Amino acid sequence: MTEIKNIIFDFGGVIINIDYQLTVRSFQELGFSDFEEQYSKLKQSDLFDEFEKGLISPAEFRNRIREVSKKNLSDEQVDAAWNSILIDLPKSNIEFLESIKDKYRIFLLSNTNAIHELEFMKIIQQQFGEDVLQKTFERVYLSHHINMRKPDVEIFEYVLNENKLNPAETLFVDDSFQHIEGAKEVGLKTFYFENGKTLADIFF
Repeated sequence: MTEIKNIIFDFGGVIINIDYQLTVRSFQELGFSDFEEQYSKLKQSDLFDEFEKGLISPAEFRNRIREVSKKNLSDEQVDAAWNSILIDLPKSNIEFLESIKDKYRIFLLSNTNAIHELEFMKIIQQQFGEDVLQKTFERVYLSHHINMRKPDVEIFEYVLNENKLNPAETLFVDDSFQHIEGAKEVGLKTFYFENGKTLADIFF
């Protein structure tokens, strides 16, 4: 087997703790009864794809949520429910990444959006007092900044080409099976980060 020299990590569910059900529940409490049919770990509607690709603004996203839910929700209500998915970033995860960065080139590749980015950067600032993502990873790729999202092949090719990475020497770690399948299409080695896994499990 080719030696792994590079690792591309997903963010939500791998580095930062998240819970999709918290967001589902928050929107349901606001009267958006079928939110789970619109948004889940396995699939989501075009609205969320567009937001993660940075094709619509936070204001447009909030308006579309109001239209789809048929509820007169305030911006603050939408943001609070949407951000409830984000829990915390364990210090142990950052310490682990710091411990391997001299041996591997490490990258972050996340499907996210402008509202979540503001919130998780607040969480990071409160917990660490600095931007530990930029400090820890060689490069940080957030879908809404590059107008692409996983599992589309183009986003994997973009990261590989920009950093001159050989896919056979590169491991991709993600907690969504469909993203793992997309990574395999470009020849990346993969590790499916199932519930209960820790970062150390990647190497055993």
